[in-house]
Amino acid sequence: MAFQCKRQVMSSVAMPASLSLNSTDTALAYEAGPDQRAGSMPLKEADAVEIWIARWLRIPLKVLVARYQCDSRRLYEVWWGERFPASRGKAEVLFRDRYPGLADRTSYGYRRIPRGGPDDQQMGLFE
Repeated sequence: MAFQCKRQVMSSVAMPASLSLNSTDTALAYEAGPDQRAGSMPLKEADAVEIWIARWLRIPLKVLVARYQCDSRRLYEVWWGERFPASRGKAEVLFRDRYPGLADRTSYGYRRIPRGGPDDQQMGLFE
C-alpha cells in the first residue's frame, strides 16, 4: 500500500517529486481513496510502516485518522513503540528508498524537541 506524492509544477522547470514535497501535496496523496477500509480494522505492521513514513512527510494527524479509520491513540501507540516496535526501522529503510532527496533532511526520531517556557531572563528585556 505505497503512496505516491502528487507533483505540482509551478514553473517551466520541474523539480523531482522527492524535492518538491510540501504538506498540502502529501496530505492529498494520503486522502482515503477507493481502497478505503470497510469499518474499523486493526492496524497491521505494514500499516505501521506507512504511518511512520506519513509522520516523516508531515501528514496531518486528522488525515491519518481518516485514512486508517482508527482512534488517534492507535497511531500514538505505533509512534511510541508500544505496538509494532520494529516498524520504525523498516519504515526508515523504505523512506530512504522512496524519498532519497528528503532522507538527509529528515529526523527519524519520534519525540518532539521540548520547548521551554519563558523564563525570568526574558522579563529583563522590559526593564
